[in-house]
Amino acid sequence: MRVAATMIQHIQNECGIKPITCRPTVIYEDNTTCIAQIKEGYIKGDRTKHISPKFFSTHDLEKDGTINIQQIRSSENPADLFTKSLPPKKFTELVQKIGMHRLQNLC
Repeated sequence: MRVAATMIQHIQNECGIKPITCRPTVIYEDNTTCIAQIKEGYIKGDRTKHISPKFFSTHDLEKDGTINIQQIRSSENPADLFTKSLPPKKFTELVQKIGMHRLQNLC
């Protein structure tokens, strides 16, 4: 998640958009187990026992306010915009939801 947050800052800098530093990066998640692991830190279990705890740094990011994890229904997840083929109406709805704008409209 640190990579995602810093990647967003990098893209903002490259596009000449002033970074928003007063607000945390909101990450929408539809998986309740994932949210629990981020909020509670490393949870040792049968499926996570082979994952190094260093990869659970998202807990620290959430704790220090760099990211904000929001639970969302699967049918409303903005990530679908980048991962699925969507009907035009749903595509437009998700584009508006994440606040995406054309760069030419910002000038």
